[in-house]
Amino acid sequence: MITSILVNFSQAIAMALAVMTVLWAVTEWLQDSSLVDAAWSLCIALLALHFAAQPDGWRLRDLLTSALVLIWALRLSLFIFKRNHGKGEDPRYSELKQKWGAKRKVKMLQFFWAQGAAAALFTVPFILTGRNASAQIGALEWAGALVVLAAIAGEASADLSLARFKANPANRGKTCRAGLWNYSRHPNYFFEWLVWCGFALFASASPMGWAAWICPALMLHFLMNVTGIPKTEEQSLKSRGDDYRDYQRTTSKFVPWFKRK
Repeated sequence: MITSILVNFSQAIAMALAVMTVLWAVTEWLQDSSLVDAAWSLCIALLALHFAAQPDGWRLRDLLTSALVLIWALRLSLFIFKRNHGKGEDPRYSELKQKWGAKRKVKMLQFFWAQGAAAALFTVPFILTGRNASAQIGALEWAGALVVLAAIAGEASADLSLARFKANPANRGKTCRAGLWNYSRHPNYFFEWLVWCGFALFASASPMGWAAWICPALMLHFLMNVTGIPKTEEQSLKSRGDDYRDYQRTTSKFVPWFKRK
């Protein structure tokens, strides 16, 4: 069992690196590396569909996991693409290219490969569920599916509230406190993490399903300590100053909760 899972994981890494190499070439041609943001979830979905199509599992389970990952990936990818469309390359990537100078192409390819490796890691729940031949959907799987759908709805609600807020010119320089943003400074990140808790819960019904919990653990680490909250809050403090400091003082950092006085 362990050997076959490791073989599947090796396949995931190889496929993800190939996808990211092609994507890197496309973004170099278009001169817009920020397309990787919208494509990352689609890469995971592609890998998940590959493992769902393997003959080891049960078709109904494979269809359910495929539907869940497609709903998640398409919604997130389309939202990010629409948000970024027409704005040119994200300044983060432009700054990296300027910093890397003559080595920028090689360095950016390595960055894309790192994104591919991360995508492969997040296919662990789908590798495990794709090998589950049990001919019934268990309680843990139904619970996991419900958590995934609820989390997708929560993230979509947060994204929509923020998009509407930013679309109003009168809100320029202000902090969004609409909807879920009144209860969490990062409700979109919270619900993205919850999506992966749902996928891990679903996979927990499969042999070695405990291994799927590496995904929400990694997602939480990335969001709390690496590319998520720290960089977002740093930028928010620069652009909104005291208004955002007051928001930090009164509003939960991650988990939606009641306001502090």
